[in-house]
Amino acid sequence: MLIGQGSPGQCLTDEAVHEILDEALAALPLTGKRLLVLLPDATRTAPIPLLFRLLHRLLAGRVARLDYLIALGTHPPMETAAIERLVGKDAPGRDGGRTSIFNHAWDDPGALATLGVIGEDEMARLTGGLLAVATEVRINRRIFDYDQLLICGPVFPHEVVGFSGGAKYLFPGIAGREIIDTTHWLGALSTSMSTIGVKDTIVRRVIHHAAEFVPVPVLCAALVLRRADLHGLYVGPHAQAWSAAADLSKELNIVHTTRRYKRVLSLPSTKYADLWTAAKAMYKTEPVVEDGGEVVIYAPHLAEVSFTHGTLIDRVGYHVRDYFLAQWDRFRTIPLSILAHSTHVKGAGSYDAEQGERPRIQVTLATGIPEERCRRIHLGFADPRHIDPAAWEGREEEGFLLVRNAGEVLYRLRGA
Repeated sequence: MLIGQGSPGQCLTDEAVHEILDEALAALPLTGKRLLVLLPDATRTAPIPLLFRLLHRLLAGRVARLDYLIALGTHPPMETAAIERLVGKDAPGRDGGRTSIFNHAWDDPGALATLGVIGEDEMARLTGGLLAVATEVRINRRIFDYDQLLICGPVFPHEVVGFSGGAKYLFPGIAGREIIDTTHWLGALSTSMSTIGVKDTIVRRVIHHAAEFVPVPVLCAALVLRRADLHGLYVGPHAQAWSAAADLSKELNIVHTTRRYKRVLSLPSTKYADLWTAAKAMYKTEPVVEDGGEVVIYAPHLAEVSFTHGTLIDRVGYHVRDYFLAQWDRFRTIPLSILAHSTHVKGAGSYDAEQGERPRIQVTLATGIPEERCRRIHLGFADPRHIDPAAWEGREEEGFLLVRNAGEVLYRLRGA
């Protein structure tokens, strides 16, 4: 049963959130049971302190255990101070060890368990023949210590899966490398431009199929925000809750423009600490850039390409999808998620041996990443000290677009 409400024009009060959670959780046989809540990390906007307080209020005296697992995917683990900021420094229940918060460890074989394998034929069916590769489905083995899983996370347009949230908190959120690689490379093969902001994608189909392997019951609390304002909350089976949230997110988090732009100055939120996460500022604006145009990622606070994957990205660089496909023997040993990230940042384009690589647009970094490194990884460089974002304001008619706090709202040409 799906319980919840949402509106494009009205925010949910704390009392409304409490009522939705209370009704949904009261229907579950949780007395004396162990509950594990899956949370996003700090790269997602969500009222996690509010949810943390309400779940404690509703469940602390009812369940035998109430713990949390941060669905990091391949993001770096969160340190204690960062976790305190995520859930609230005065989060109830953390004293005395009554509630624990764990980081997912995607790269620790001992932290993972195999649920099954999606075979070649099944993968081909799910992807319409785009990719037929057998994929092991591994997940954080901690889930087996609990009687119920609860996904709590927001739903935004997403470059790999179409819309984030829902079962994405399982795969790749608390998954092993195999399913992470497969789903991200599928997103790259499909291209971000044809995936982002679309509900029914091949990656979503694979994720939902993988979720069928999970033996622990899963409930989902899917949130919809516009900036920091909570507009919707839907609680129920993960596919239903996510679907309702995606419909509302489509209304709130897609801006339709009447034209394309020669240049976009995209200012990612400061919650993104490296380019691996801050590149959303490019993904969400690429659809409204003219052929031959440019996205400038203006983020003076960024000094790293990727805290987790930087060495591999330095080795590979950023290229369009066809660059890899045409030279597969050179790159077959590189994890597919790295290649996928590379293509998503570089954007659409083409490649052939005679004319070389022809990206559709230029991607330029105006960050703390040195010029030499930008050139080495095949991205443009601009000195952020020489850019004044205010000078870009109100110049849409000239073909210039300024996007502040970029990363969660998708810009798309009207009618496209």
